[in-house]
Amino acid sequence: MASESEALELDTTDVDRWLGVPLQRLQPRYPVSESDIGRWAQAMQNPNPLYYDPDFAAVSTFGGIVAPQSFTVAAGDGHGATPAVQGRVPGSHMLFGGDEWWFFGPRIRPGDLLQRDTMLFDYRVTQTRFAGPTMFSRGDTTYVNQRGELVGKQRSTAIRYLVDEAVRRRSFGESAPEPQWMPDELASNDERKRAYYRLLHTNGHLARSFATVEKGEVLPERVIGPHSVASFTTEHRARPATVWGAAYYTDGPTGLWDAGWISEMGRDFDRATYDPSANDGLLEGASRGHVHPEHAQLIGMPRAYGYGSSMGSWILDYIENWAGEGNWTGHLVAQYRNPAFVGDITVLSGEVTEVVVPPVGSGRPFATVAVEMRTQTDAVMAVATAEVYLQGAAR
Repeated sequence: MASESEALELDTTDVDRWLGVPLQRLQPRYPVSESDIGRWAQAMQNPNPLYYDPDFAAVSTFGGIVAPQSFTVAAGDGHGATPAVQGRVPGSHMLFGGDEWWFFGPRIRPGDLLQRDTMLFDYRVTQTRFAGPTMFSRGDTTYVNQRGELVGKQRSTAIRYLVDEAVRRRSFGESAPEPQWMPDELASNDERKRAYYRLLHTNGHLARSFATVEKGEVLPERVIGPHSVASFTTEHRARPATVWGAAYYTDGPTGLWDAGWISEMGRDFDRATYDPSANDGLLEGASRGHVHPEHAQLIGMPRAYGYGSSMGSWILDYIENWAGEGNWTGHLVAQYRNPAFVGDITVLSGEVTEVVVPPVGSGRPFATVAVEMRTQTDAVMAVATAEVYLQGAAR
């Protein structure tokens, strides 16, 4: 006999009609600026001078400031998960479950203005420890610059679940107390972060060569945090479209605003006509649990928590900084398993798992890099695999 929680069902009857439908999107109004790119690097705690130091960038491969690949998500609505949240599922909320990225070569530079196309790709429902019946839905976003060049494609996974069941189960609850850091622990953590910063400074304009990369090569440790409401707020505000008036909604249908959110997570579009904070995405709306602990607890989180899109960006930055100037990630698959909670730190590690040389005429060589993100308690936050294109001829 099924238990009460096993008998719960997600009402997905409204979701099917959104599959494959071109959607309304939030379109940036202004071109990308140097300060947009620098603000993004600052928010992602990425001290690579290529993204904020015009003198350093002027003598780089690019001849000036260029955006990290992670900035692609910021050039749209800032998250990429919106096309995966279509159709009304009453009493639900969502978490970011992962990203798959394809990059096609063109880089984002100051003056670029990207357009996007979005749609719901597919979904499935399964049982999870976190909330019982849970939908894993995937949505696609393509990013095209003003020259018609395809910059990237993002396939994001949204985890949609019943709020009441997640709150009842308290899967994070007691197992995720906020750490209390001692001064000596914070000092040690800061030194680990600065070791990575110094390495970037020492590397300068170095670009890793395909001919010298070996299977088993270990990437340097990168530490981020401790995370805080201030750091999460900085991440959100670094997305240009979050500035009042900096973006507009295109014509077209969307099921995002009537997705079945609980009332505390809704937006007031009528009030937004004279009070922009009502459609702010941070102060109000479905994302407010990221920075308001009381709203985080309403949806089954123990305290304020970070953005999935930032997790993907940390991974992309980590790989790009290792690869060096002019090298780039062509394909990335990332799964997000635990959020970054207030008070936690994030530790990134990586390893070259393969050096691939396809037959002549069937593609360019690449290195496969595996990345893990863990907390200070060794809980896995994310795992990812990337195909990285490097300079130099194949061996």
